[in-house]
This record gives sequence, C-alpha cells and structure tokens, in this order.
Amino acid sequence: MKKEITSASSQLAEQLASVRVSQPFSVLGCHSRDKGAQITAWRPDAISIQVEDLHGNKLGQMLKLDQQGLFELELESIPTAYQLAIQYSDSQVVDIDPYQFNELAFEGLAQLHEAPQNLYKTLGAQIKSVELEGNTISGVKFAVYAPSAAAVSLIGDFNLWDGRKHPMERSIDGHWVLFVPGLEAGCKYKFEVKDPHGNQLPHKTDPVGFYSEQYPSFTSIVWDHSQYQWNDEHWIASQHTDKRKEAMSIYEVHLGSWKRKQEQEGKGYLSYRELADELVNYVKDMGYTHIEVLPVSEFPFDGSWGYQPIGMFAPTSRFGTPDDFKYFVDQCHQNNISVIIDWVPAHFPSDAHGLARFDGTSLYEYEDPRRGWHKDWNSYIYDFGRDNVRQFLVASALIWMDEYHIDGLRVDAVASMLYWDYSRDEGEWVPNVDGGNHNYEAISLLKWFNEEVYKQYPHAMTIAEESTAFAGVSRPTFDGGLGFGFKWNMGWMHDSLDFMQKDPAFRKYHHNEITFAMVYNYDENFVLPLSHDEVVHGKGSLLGKMPGDEWQQAANLRAYTAFMWAHPGKKLNFMGNEIAQASEWNHDTSLDWHVLEYPKHAGQQALVKQLNATYKSSPALYQGDYDTRGFEWIDHNDWERSIVSFQRNGIEDQQTIIVVSNFTPLVRESYRIGVNHAGRYRVILNTDSEHYWGSNADCGIEFEAEQIGWNERAYSIAVNLPPLATLYIEKVV
Repeated sequence: MKKEITSASSQLAEQLASVRVSQPFSVLGCHSRDKGAQITAWRPDAISIQVEDLHGNKLGQMLKLDQQGLFELELESIPTAYQLAIQYSDSQVVDIDPYQFNELAFEGLAQLHEAPQNLYKTLGAQIKSVELEGNTISGVKFAVYAPSAAAVSLIGDFNLWDGRKHPMERSIDGHWVLFVPGLEAGCKYKFEVKDPHGNQLPHKTDPVGFYSEQYPSFTSIVWDHSQYQWNDEHWIASQHTDKRKEAMSIYEVHLGSWKRKQEQEGKGYLSYRELADELVNYVKDMGYTHIEVLPVSEFPFDGSWGYQPIGMFAPTSRFGTPDDFKYFVDQCHQNNISVIIDWVPAHFPSDAHGLARFDGTSLYEYEDPRRGWHKDWNSYIYDFGRDNVRQFLVASALIWMDEYHIDGLRVDAVASMLYWDYSRDEGEWVPNVDGGNHNYEAISLLKWFNEEVYKQYPHAMTIAEESTAFAGVSRPTFDGGLGFGFKWNMGWMHDSLDFMQKDPAFRKYHHNEITFAMVYNYDENFVLPLSHDEVVHGKGSLLGKMPGDEWQQAANLRAYTAFMWAHPGKKLNFMGNEIAQASEWNHDTSLDWHVLEYPKHAGQQALVKQLNATYKSSPALYQGDYDTRGFEWIDHNDWERSIVSFQRNGIEDQQTIIVVSNFTPLVRESYRIGVNHAGRYRVILNTDSEHYWGSNADCGIEFEAEQIGWNERAYSIAVNLPPLATLYIEKVV
C-alpha cells in the first residue's frame, strides 16, 4: 500500500515540479474522503509540515510523500480552515494554504460579461478578504485569461519567482485563478505561462495590472484602488453633458518633457505630484480649460511617447504611483481644469512580457499578419472581432473614468482601425466579407466603446484622431455614426499650415487653403489641433515653419494663432507652441523655457494667455462652433491681398465679434469691412500690439459704423490693418 501511494504521489509531484498541472484544486488542498478528509500540500524544498487551525492549534503532522515536496495528512473531519507550519532548511514559515479557497478564487468570473467594467473588477490582482473561524483572512485573488495555455503559475517576490510553488487553476472558459492569503498591496508578481505544447513562454506581466515597475523587470505590482480619497465631488457635479457649446482650449502635454529637474535624478522627470503643482498652476495661469496628456497607459519604450502601450489599465510608474496620478487629476479638477488622456486601442507592441502571443497563440492579435501587423509601427493589431479583446479594450477605456476620474479620451490612430488597407499596398491586406476595405469589427467596437462611455459617464467625452473622410465619426451611433463626441480636424491643420508656410507674396495663389475648412465645418464636431505630430521628425517647430525674417516669423505665428482661436472648432495647442519654441520638440529634454527671457517668445506666451481669456469670456467664439448661426463669412474672396474676415455670433446672447486676418506684411489702410448693424465697434485684441512684440501700428480702437454698404451688408467700418496680424473687433452693445 505504501509503495502504491509513493508511486502515484511521485507522478503527481513530478507534474507539479515541472508545472504541468492545470487543475491543482483537484489534487491540492482539503478534500473529503470516505473516512473523513485528506489535506494535500505542495511545498517544494520543505522538510516538514504541521497542519494547524487558524488559532495555531495542531491538527496533525503531514506525511512527506515525495522528496520534491508533496505532503499529505488524513483527518477524521474537514476543518473549517487551516494553515501550514512549514519547516525549511534555513527557516520556518506559517502559510494559510491557498488551495482551500476554491470558491473565492472563482468569484466574479460568472458575471464577467454582464458589464465591461467587471473585467477590471475581477481579473488582475484583486485584494480580497474572507471571515473564517472569527478571523479575517486577507490576501490577493489573481485571475488571468489564457485559454490555450497548458499551465499557468503565479510567480513573485513572495515565492522567489519560482514557478513550481503556485500553480493556478484553469476555469472552464480559460481563466486561470488563485487566491493567495497574506499578500497585500505592493507585492510584485508575474505569470509563468506554458503554451499549448508545454513550452514555457517569457514571463508575462498582468494584462489587467494596475501598477508595474519599469525596465528591466516590467514587474506587475498589486495595487489597492480603494485607499485614495478624492476631493473633486463639486467638480464632477458641475460638469455639463453637452461639451459642444462650451469653451474648450486644450493644452497637449508630454509629461516626460514638459519640464525636467535641473539637477538630474535619473531622467529628471517631474513626478505626478510635482506636475500637480507646477503644470497645473501653469495651465491655470495661461487660461487653458483642458489638459490633454499623451498616453499614460504603461508602456515599455520612452521613445514611443506612450503610443506603444502594454498596461492598458495602469498609469505609467515613470512619474509615480496610481494614487499619485489620481492626485494629479484631482488637483486639475480643483483648479477647474478638465483632463483628457490619449487612449491607444489600435495596436500594441511585440515586447515579450506583454500581450503578444500571450498564451502561445494570437490571443489578442489577428493571426494573419495581413490583418494583425502594423508595418509602420512594428506592432500588433488587436483582433477586434474577438469577444475577449472587445471586453478588454472597452473595460480599459472605462477604468480611466471610473478609477482615475478622467474627463475625456482622445483615441489615437482611428483611421488605421477603420480600414483594412490602411498604409498597405495591393496584396498586403484582406478585404471584408463584402469585398471592401472597411474593418466592420473595428467599427462595431468603436461604436460600442462610445456608447458605453457616454452611457456611464455622460459628462465625459471622446475625441477621434481620424485623418480620412470617413462619414459620421462624431455623429451618434443611433444616427449611423461612430459615436465620438469630437473629431480632430486634420484637414484644417494641414491646409492652414501649408498656407502659413508660403511666402506672403505667394499666399494669394493658395488662398483657398485658409478658407476651405468652412466648406465641411458642419460635417463633424471638430477640434482644431496644432499637435505634437507637427513639431517632430524633422518638421521643425511652428515658429520655424513661418516664413520671413525673425520679426515676420513671430508675427506670422501670432496672426495664425489668433486666427485659429477665432475659427469654429475647439482648440488644441501642443506644449511649446505657446512660447514660440524655436527648436523641434525632443521627448528626451525639457521645453526651452529659457527663451522666455526674450520678448519675441514672451510676446507669444502673453498672446496665448490673452487669447484664452478672451475666448472663455466671449460666448460668440465657442457657443456656435457647430451651429450655422455661429459663423458668417464677411469676405473670403480677398485673395489678392491675402485677407480673410468673418463674424462669430453668440447663440444664446447677442454678442458679435468680427475677425480680420491680414496675412501679408503690408499695412492695409482704411480697409473697409461690412457689418450688419449700426453702432460702435471696438478692437478687443490685436496681435500686432507691442505687448506681444508687434509693430504696434496704429489701427485705432473704436469705430462708428457708417451707412456705406459693403460685403453685402448695409453698414461698414474702415480699419487700418496692421501687417501680419489678426484683429478681434467686438460690437459694443
């Protein structure tokens, strides 16, 4: 009898030692037997094990069945709970056996598909507690989806990264689970996964992890989200649901290079808490309404700027802990600043510790490289038709509103999701079922994502970076659209920048580039972006794009900036643009803040600050961005003199602001502008002012409308237009 037990146990011990057991709950822990109960424990390298109840009372000495570490004890009855007093060669430890918590380990899996957010409330590392024998047993429940894996083990600093010690249990639908008593926030872990053929893969970080270390370990870290106390209740309650009629001036920021510490500590990054002080105060002082942060989802490579994410549920630890990031958002809200983050569901990197071939198969990516590989970015494309991927991505979006109180998500590279042939030549892509190039699966996912965000967080918003003419990006899904709240106007950005880069002498031949955006302005809810993409990869800075000598460059930039702030559409300005940084953006260094010592740069900063103040206090400049009543061309045909003039109208009040841009270095004296009504008109902003390093050419301050018909209007005013300048002229009520 003893020999038979030894033979069977040796076989089991060998399977456990080689990490080939997928159902450890069936062989480990406490099980009823005909004559009572049997406890089986697997503790590699243990010398002896004593079984105790949770009060330390001895229940019996375990029999060592195999030298590799398999132990057994037979009892007359099943204990409510037990712990193991384990003797090693150099230490003694007391562990509550994780293999007695079968029900707790599987908790929540049955409800996973009831709501997307159940995914991040069930999977990953969840801190749990249970009451047994008058004791509160706390620990961490781990769950990871790897349906094709032959075996999965939990490894971490708590078991010396030994894959033998904590084999996980496979559920019927492919989730691997285990509750480990005694673990708490801060412990480090990964998953040791074996592919379907039993080959061990590189150690994997938690796909639903909340916190992780940086290079070289990329280790996941257990985090307790319940500890942070928010102070933004009044902010959340004050937020309106229709952002289209609100002022929106967005400061786009790369947290790692906005400002760095003078005395380098590592890379000199400011922490989330330091940014909550310095960046938030700066943005508030400049008058921006929103901060948009380049992706903060955990990512392995600094040079990707976050656009190659791996931890879709975790803010990067480069700048601090998840609670530190919450503090940053909290401080933004307490200073009346909304927070938008870039969210990247289009692709993910091939780093071995991440999602790629997670269980030895294409669990997250399309198998066929003609669908599953971005050659431009050397990254995998999510399989948007798989249910696990769809749940994963939508849940990863919702957690930012739920746990981090984010106000909006800007979705990167939407065009690459919508089209199978995006950046692919003939023969490099597979058509859809109808023979076309639309990715129906991605379209369906984006619609569902938007519906979930607006249903659960109606005060939040979604923004698409979509560079094609795909119809209805910012239209509701019930109206056939994708459901985004807003869309970046890439056409306006490229056309207007192309116009501004022309020598003023030749701009008249390209006049339509500065006016064309109004032809399609009401097709979408547009955001006008001057983003990071325009000041990298050899494109130079915005200032550097402007033609002419030093003064003309600065004047061009000022005139263009004010033109943008008055044009229909919400505003987005990348960091550094507001100080007319001369050098191209470099993610490895701070912005060139020292240039503010010079009036050219200080003048641009002062102008942007004044533009934000004027914009926020002038409903005519934002209420009617997407309403035909909010905009009137006065004259878009004066191509010969490269002058455009238009009128912005308030929707809920009678405010009127006339905008005139002179895109030549010539003063246009007594330039007549048609107006709708008699009365007085006053200049409220002039980019040629000496306050902004302008020439301060005399254009006048107030004008009385004359009954001289002009621009198909009954009245007009005559204004001396300064060189390379934009004027805002308000009707004095």
